Amino acid sequence: MGVMEKIKEIEAEMARTQKNKATNYHLGTLKAKLAKLRNDLLVEQSGGSGGGGGEEGFDVKRLGDARVALIGFPSVGKSTL
Repeated sequence: MGVMEKIKEIEAEMARTQKNKATNYHLGTLKAKLAKLRNDLLVEQSGGSGGGGGEEGFDVKRLGDARVALIGFPSVGKSTL
């Protein structure tokens, strides 16, 4: 069973599950599985493993003095630069 079939199966199960307090946990786990499968599908299609290692990089010649500050929200990939 491929990734697309799993995604369609989970979406069908979510559609037929009634939403109430008793099924909130079940729907949450299905959403988590769906997000993981979609992420795996995107990584599979792009052919990269993520982390910035798949792209072609560039070199910068060191010259002079410089100070650089990276500002942004936590866990957005600043350290991979």
